Amino acid sequence: MAPTRKVQEQLLGDWTSADGKEKLKLRSLDDSIYIVYYDGDLFRAYHSDVSATPFATVQDLNSSDRKYSYVIWKVSDDGKNLRLRSVNDKVVPKETKDSASVVALLTKNASDPELFGEEIEFRKEK
Repeated sequence: MAPTRKVQEQLLGDWTSADGKEKLKLRSLDDSIYIVYYDGDLFRAYHSDVSATPFATVQDLNSSDRKYSYVIWKVSDDGKNLRLRSVNDKVVPKETKDSASVVALLTKNASDPELFGEEIEFRKEK
């Protein structure tokens, strides 16, 4: 999947989870690609809207096979809180390689309550 929109400025910065245990840093690589530092690992991410849902495609740059995962995120209106939920790998298995299959699974399961895992909330530090 190719990026579907530009980097959103309000996502860039340093974030800490509500319980203080997880750190997330979001930076822009170019107009549409984010570099993400999370829990000691590096990721590449970009917007990939499917069925009017604002997904993000996230690629693990530290793993040898560079696996992809999919998340949704929502930034509060004041830009200080970020809610992040990952797509359940029972719905979109990690082995799903081609983007057409991923899009088909996300589209088919868009209204499935099992599509997403638990939500993590982050607060902006800077």
